[in-house]
Amino acid sequence: MNMQEAAERADKILDDTFTAIKPAVQWTHGESTEGRCDVSRRRAVMTIISPERRGSFLGVVERYWKSQGFQQIGVNRSVKSPATYFKTPDHFNVRLLIGGNGQAFFEVATPCVTKSSVSPPTTDTHGPNYAGGSIPDPNVRSDFWSATSQVPDAPATP
Repeated sequence: MNMQEAAERADKILDDTFTAIKPAVQWTHGESTEGRCDVSRRRAVMTIISPERRGSFLGVVERYWKSQGFQQIGVNRSVKSPATYFKTPDHFNVRLLIGGNGQAFFEVATPCVTKSSVSPPTTDTHGPNYAGGSIPDPNVRSDFWSATSQVPDAPATP
């Protein structure tokens, strides 16, 4: 696998993760970086994730990643800036961090692969594209993710 192929795999991990988030959130590409033999792809969520819904947001992503065979390798239980860290079976490191103002940041870091040139991500953003510029604080309200109440418990099944 070369760096371009690894970057495409990282993009696919992110694409699939965002598809699994229901209701959907708006996001933009963050900075992509290249090391000597690795690539990191980033996305910032532009939907406001309220403090009351951050645990649910993390839970949705964690359950999806576990369903894909990803192994949890760390967690930060900080109330202000919780994060979860996973490794894929093919050794990609994935991270979700909730930062200031409820902004969620995703990163996928590739393993060391064969050196090659790397193209920017080709996936269209869901919302305005701030790639290459300063990413503002989250500014999109969601009836679900921005709500200030806890997620109601699911009704018991008979």
